[in-house]
Amino acid sequence: MDEIIGQKPAAEAMIVDGDQNTFMKDVVEASRAIPVLVDFWATWCGPCKTLTPTLEKVVKAAGGRVKLVKIDIDKNRQLVQQLVQMGLPLQSVPTVAAFWQGQIADLFQGAQPESEVKRFIEGLLKMAGGAMPAADMLAEAKAATDAGEHEEAGAIYSQMLQEEPENPDAWGGLIRALMALGREDDAQHALTQVPEKIAEHGEIAGARSALTLAVEGRKAREQLGAFEARLAADADDHQARYDLATALNAMDRREEAAEALLYIIKKARSWNEEAARLQLLKFFEAWGFDDAATMAARRKLSAILFS
Repeated sequence: MDEIIGQKPAAEAMIVDGDQNTFMKDVVEASRAIPVLVDFWATWCGPCKTLTPTLEKVVKAAGGRVKLVKIDIDKNRQLVQQLVQMGLPLQSVPTVAAFWQGQIADLFQGAQPESEVKRFIEGLLKMAGGAMPAADMLAEAKAATDAGEHEEAGAIYSQMLQEEPENPDAWGGLIRALMALGREDDAQHALTQVPEKIAEHGEIAGARSALTLAVEGRKAREQLGAFEARLAADADDHQARYDLATALNAMDRREEAAEALLYIIKKARSWNEEAARLQLLKFFEAWGFDDAATMAARRKLSAILFS
């Protein structure tokens, strides 16, 4: 199945204008090998003028894994009548129907934002046993990161951004790859290039927190011994423990960093306007909410806050 989905038809065949004479070939028969979207539109339809370019953009990003056939309903009334008799709701446009294996698999009506169109096509590809190229590249980049091959991961993320400049996973991954390579200035510059509309996305926020913590942590690590000495003298020196947590995080000693902040929260929750809790939340954001250290510390935090 993956081999079928992965085949790429000629670029000019990815997006075509169809009619009632070619519908069987362009849509029904073609959908037995590749998912096909049918965009039913009309020249007088305002929302169509917004949706069709969005569809074309996402289909192109699919790299030949899905096909788009555009049908002008006014020029193909006989086809529209036949499809309505089959139960397809074409009383209003735009209507987009997804075909797979010769059958209608899903549909939506009305103009949709790019994010929703992308989600719709991703769902269609998943149904057909495939995925968007970006999903494959993202998995490849994450595998490279796990293997410590940050240069390769950064190159993949950069390539993804050439295709999808508003992909938050690619931006976040690129920033983290640059950090892993010790290129913090480049990472900071990349952060300033993130499109405004995705600037607060979780992946971007996490990368931003990680970069901020890296800078703070580098300074704190230089005084690690001093913090430990202060705590040996006074276990309730919360500032020293707070700074120690920042240093431990920079050393990737996540569990110890979290424990240091949890100690402060348990002993003096309101200290320094809840600085320990806020710093711990920043750790979670930087580590990722599905990280093992995050999940363990979140459980302990909840136990403290609701005890």
